Amino acid sequence: MTSLRPFHAMDVFKFNHTNLDPLTETYDLNFYFSYIARWPHLFNVAEGQDGTIDAYIMGKLESSPILAQFSPHYLPFHAHITALTVAPHARRLGLARTLSQSLERSGDEYDAWFVDLFVRKSNQIAQKLYKGMGYSVYRRVVDYYSDDPTNRTKDGEDAYDMRKPLRRDKTKKHVREKGEEFAVQPEDVW
Repeated sequence: MTSLRPFHAMDVFKFNHTNLDPLTETYDLNFYFSYIARWPHLFNVAEGQDGTIDAYIMGKLESSPILAQFSPHYLPFHAHITALTVAPHARRLGLARTLSQSLERSGDEYDAWFVDLFVRKSNQIAQKLYKGMGYSVYRRVVDYYSDDPTNRTKDGEDAYDMRKPLRRDKTKKHVREKGEEFAVQPEDVW
């Protein structure tokens, strides 16, 4: 049986097999530790009976800086999925859905407008998963993913900013139709 629990600092030594998926973004240790420090209640793991980390979600609550409130790209207070990944041996068990729902519940508890995430345009499997959970594409971020950080002149891959409205957004103000056609630049995303 799998159990959910908060991510602990020592888990960075146990989650490599979960991160080996080429579509999982892997970060430096300081990034993981900053999430443990700032949003420990939104950084959770699904742990197998043998102690392996079968899946994890890194989430946060944020908004754009107040100086940007009149920008067309301003983001009101919302929950964000920074990373959600499931180890290959634990896929198709509903862990991604369970972890996502835990962040959505937290977003509702904190009165956030929506939950958002970024997904590679080529990652059809993840897009299908998120659409099945009620997310939709809000906008396309051109060249968001750079697979060669040493050469920024190379083209990157576009990302879809996907959103799911939460209880506060009764009129669906923060979702749009045909978001795939609404292109923005990476510098427009906070």
